[in-house]
Amino acid sequence: MKSKILLFSILAITVSLQAQVRINDDLASLVESEMKSALKIKQGSRNMNTGNYDLKYHRLELTVDPSVAFIAGDITSYFEAKEDLDQVTFELANNMVVSQVLQRGNSLTFTQNSNDEVIISLPVTQLQGVLDSLTISYSGNPVSSGFGSFEQSSHNGDPIIWTLSEPYGAKAWWPCKQDLIDKIDVVDIYVTAPQFNPSGEENFVAANGVEQGQVVNGPNKTTHFRHQHPIPAYLVAFAITNYAIYSHTVPNNGNPFPIVNYVYPEDLSSAQNDTPISVDIMELYTDLFEEYPYADEKYGHAQFGWGGGMEHTTVSFMGGFSSGLIAHEMAHQWFGDKVTCGSWQDIWLNEGFATYLAALVIENFDGEASFKSWRQGKVSNITSQPDGSIYVPAADTTSVSRVFSSRLSYNKGSMALHMLRRKLGDATFFQGLQEYLADSNLAYGYAKTEDLKATLESVSGQDLTQFFNDWIYGEGYPSYHLEWQRLNATQIEVTVNQTQSDNSVSFFEAPLPIRIYGTGGEEEDMLLDNDSDGQVFVLDVAYEIGIIVVDPDAHIISRNNSVVLGTDAYLTNASLIVYPNPANDRLYLQKPSDVTLTQITFYDVLGRTLKTMKGQQELSLQGLPSGLLFLKIETNRGTVQRTIVKQ
Repeated sequence: MKSKILLFSILAITVSLQAQVRINDDLASLVESEMKSALKIKQGSRNMNTGNYDLKYHRLELTVDPSVAFIAGDITSYFEAKEDLDQVTFELANNMVVSQVLQRGNSLTFTQNSNDEVIISLPVTQLQGVLDSLTISYSGNPVSSGFGSFEQSSHNGDPIIWTLSEPYGAKAWWPCKQDLIDKIDVVDIYVTAPQFNPSGEENFVAANGVEQGQVVNGPNKTTHFRHQHPIPAYLVAFAITNYAIYSHTVPNNGNPFPIVNYVYPEDLSSAQNDTPISVDIMELYTDLFEEYPYADEKYGHAQFGWGGGMEHTTVSFMGGFSSGLIAHEMAHQWFGDKVTCGSWQDIWLNEGFATYLAALVIENFDGEASFKSWRQGKVSNITSQPDGSIYVPAADTTSVSRVFSSRLSYNKGSMALHMLRRKLGDATFFQGLQEYLADSNLAYGYAKTEDLKATLESVSGQDLTQFFNDWIYGEGYPSYHLEWQRLNATQIEVTVNQTQSDNSVSFFEAPLPIRIYGTGGEEEDMLLDNDSDGQVFVLDVAYEIGIIVVDPDAHIISRNNSVVLGTDAYLTNASLIVYPNPANDRLYLQKPSDVTLTQITFYDVLGRTLKTMKGQQELSLQGLPSGLLFLKIETNRGTVQRTIVKQ
């Protein structure tokens, strides 16, 4: 083996910490928006009393004033009985006041209860299979006003109202059915509000679907939007303020449609600089998956007052216009809006996909180095805790912070998709997702995790049961420990052992990438089909090896991986541990009693020696730069290498 500099320079695995911080900050804001509507409705869940009818249509006739936290409305609902009905239940927060319920001009008897239900007695039994309708009139200041699903605030002194209902917040501002698996086939939204705000600027409404027209009546204006694709209650939304409005056109292979941007006037110039990339992102997703699902209507952005965003069907509410946020919310139009998770246990089918599609934008627009940095950041975050599954346990579906866990639902979900892509190959992976979106049983409906699994198995011909059990339903992550030795001049033997951070998984099966660096400048990537602990691989390597690295490009969710020569294997088995990692000012070594530390050397990613000290178990990091550092730990039982991140 040549110099220390050579040994470590071939390990120039750089971590773009600033980029990772930016990505994680964007994600934190995004997650906050997507979970915020439910922070005051933490016990929300599927209402079992609404399961006996199938919604077909809603007409929302709403009256608001952007200056006042108040709403009044008439909600007309068409529904088909799934069994004989004597009464029907809608969900509405109990602080909202229902004034009447009408059916064909006749008043119906109703009650409101503390379970946020409006229970309506029908005058005659509605037989199974019969379609009927009724209109609920109501008003009030939505319970979550100021921090939830109905927000009245201001921007630059101008009043604004917006809604945001994921996951359980729709009932805070309109009587509805919050069931993911019962989408509304068609919705009309009429918003009546003052035509002008107190400053004399005109108010404009953004909502789902296509604007049908505006009617001025005295000081008020009524704006009508119509959306003609199935939509769950939590994705119905509107916003109103003195928006400036402009559009981009998506060519869409000769069938153009608009991307309509509703932005604050004070932010118009910066938004016009930032939003054109939305056309490029739309075309990328179209090429990878299929035509935009709502191309017969529009896509749009409506600025609102929180950081992050929310992917309402055909119009995403945006706290800003970074390319990452645009990519994430647009991705939901396919994964989350067209095909919606069938339960909050399956939320990763929305959020993991949107997170990964935003990463595909990084890959295609910014290049592999940026995409690698994204993966490194995700793996670091996922493995910062030893437990947690992508699939949300049933007991946790009323915990908003668990459903919208950035570490699990977003980051781990996205990396699991990346691992599936690596396992299946690009052609099969993307074909599988195209068929998932096109499946008539799922399209404009809902999907469970098993539906995705079945589609990918059908396309690939592979049994993915073990993969899903390990990486989707199981908790934690693996740590790989490789021992290698040379058999002869042209071959080496590599033994792969694995430990798991959580005992819910006995072994994580995955193709394991390794990179072999030779002392003469050689560099070779190999993929080990690792399906059992202690598995032995014989590899053809005819050059002198400097070092072997596990997963150098962060394609696998793993942590604390190590590689040793066969003569040094004792140190791995005896658990020579370096902690904490990441570290701040001090680092500690835990070792067996019969191991003596002789010398410890720190190197940077270019292989330059930064600090050498005598063997000791408490190490000062003062004077060392932040970022990725390598340690060479020399002992009486051999030499091992470890990697840490100094914060």
